[in-house]
Amino acid sequence: MIGYLYVLAAACLWGLLGVVSRWAFEQGVSPLEVAFWRAALGAVLFGSQAVLIQKVRLERADAGAVLGFGLVGISLFYGSYQLAIGSGGAALAAVLLYTAPAIVALLSWLFLREPMDAHKVGAVGLTLLGVALVSLQGGGVRVTPAAVFWGLLSALTYATHYLFGKLYLNKYSTPTVFLYALPVGALGLLPFVHFAPKNAEAWTAIAFLTVASTFFAVTLYFAGLRRLEATRASVVATIEPVVAALTAWLWWGERFSLLGYLGAGLVLAGVVWMVLRPQTGATPLRPTAGPERPRGL
Repeated sequence: MIGYLYVLAAACLWGLLGVVSRWAFEQGVSPLEVAFWRAALGAVLFGSQAVLIQKVRLERADAGAVLGFGLVGISLFYGSYQLAIGSGGAALAAVLLYTAPAIVALLSWLFLREPMDAHKVGAVGLTLLGVALVSLQGGGVRVTPAAVFWGLLSALTYATHYLFGKLYLNKYSTPTVFLYALPVGALGLLPFVHFAPKNAEAWTAIAFLTVASTFFAVTLYFAGLRRLEATRASVVATIEPVVAALTAWLWWGERFSLLGYLGAGLVLAGVVWMVLRPQTGATPLRPTAGPERPRGL
């Protein structure tokens, strides 16, 4: 169960991304600049942790994969999700982003040889339906080709976090991987960023997004991923939009409709269904001197 708790904690921190990012946007910071600072300052935090626990070595044979993950899983994911919000709104972006569990299930079946039984298909379908209802409640949704493109790209690149973690966290701790991947991600975003003057509120929002929704969330998530199948972790993490909707209501006064409450219930039901079902087939990764008990957090 500790693996599920790690993933749930990470999802709750990621669920705060929307309301805090909106706070930064209102201070004049563009979406791509927010994405850049998350990657750049996150690299400082993970780099410091990697040095502290003396885990900075990356084998040359794995350098290409880690750096490629920096471009796809950091640059493209951070950037495309923000662009999806900008071109089609947060609701449509969330619906498209959370097609990621279905993508993970398919890719895990193809490349990680994780079993794809009827129970897992049903749990994924239930959570995706719930996410759609939560995201589509209330107001209109601007469905444009650009919004669909960026949204699906964000889902595809988001899925690489699950798969990359399962393939490489046998060998490296989380700080080691992100010591190299995050700077690459920041550099990939840099040519597209326009830096705006920032006040104290903007820096506070950026600091929260970096420390809580990046450093701690990633650390907790990959600690959980060591113990769970990639598909299971991806389904549990879909509680994130429920957290996002709740915090938006508390902070910005956004309220659930009846459809939204129904969707939230379906998401939670899918998570519980997945958690209560014993794992079969794939063997979870065994924890090493990795992120679940790092020094200096």
